[in-house]
Amino acid sequence: MKHYFVALADDHVLIRNGLAGLINSFDGYKVSLQAVNGQELTEKIDPKTPPDIVLLDINMPKKDGFDTAFWLRNHFPDIKVLALSMYDNESAIIRMLKNGARGYVLKDAEPSDLKRALDDVSEKGFYYSDLVTGHLMNTIHKMGDDGAGNKNILHLNDREIEFLKYVCTELTYKEIADKMYLSPRTIDGYRDALFEKLSIKTRVGLAIYAIKNGIVNIDEMN
Repeated sequence: MKHYFVALADDHVLIRNGLAGLINSFDGYKVSLQAVNGQELTEKIDPKTPPDIVLLDINMPKKDGFDTAFWLRNHFPDIKVLALSMYDNESAIIRMLKNGARGYVLKDAEPSDLKRALDDVSEKGFYYSDLVTGHLMNTIHKMGDDGAGNKNILHLNDREIEFLKYVCTELTYKEIADKMYLSPRTIDGYRDALFEKLSIKTRVGLAIYAIKNGIVNIDEMN
């Protein structure tokens, strides 16, 4: 059995130690590094033996999760980042995705959910829990990271693609409507049509789809 090495960055000592003990109890996983914040994590990573997965708290002093994920994406692109947070916040999730996170785990998740997150991110490359349907997970997994042209397969029109690009920003739906010179009701129609066409349930799911299919280039969004 392949063993995956996991790094933890969280400024709450009890939570971090609890996660470490839990992860070490999972078959195939071992915590190889712990850090109190993102800055310490970047200083502790050994380029010769980097971890396979990093569990990264979003709210930390001295380099928060957003900055740390972005740094990891640029310096260690093979490391898979799982974001940790107390809150299921759409804008935070989308921002972490833009910065390279491969999944998002709430701190009050069940141990079985954490194990599934680790399994999915290590084996499939992504984990998004109930935020994204199984259909989208399969689509992403089959595509890999090459941004293959699912735009043509799913027959997205130019306005739908434009809408998906705005979805990956922190604009509200009303602000997107203003940018596209459309009414909020029309924008709601675009959103609902894409939910149905792509078998997706949330804005986060749309953002993931756009990023992974190359509709949005995350390097241009920061």
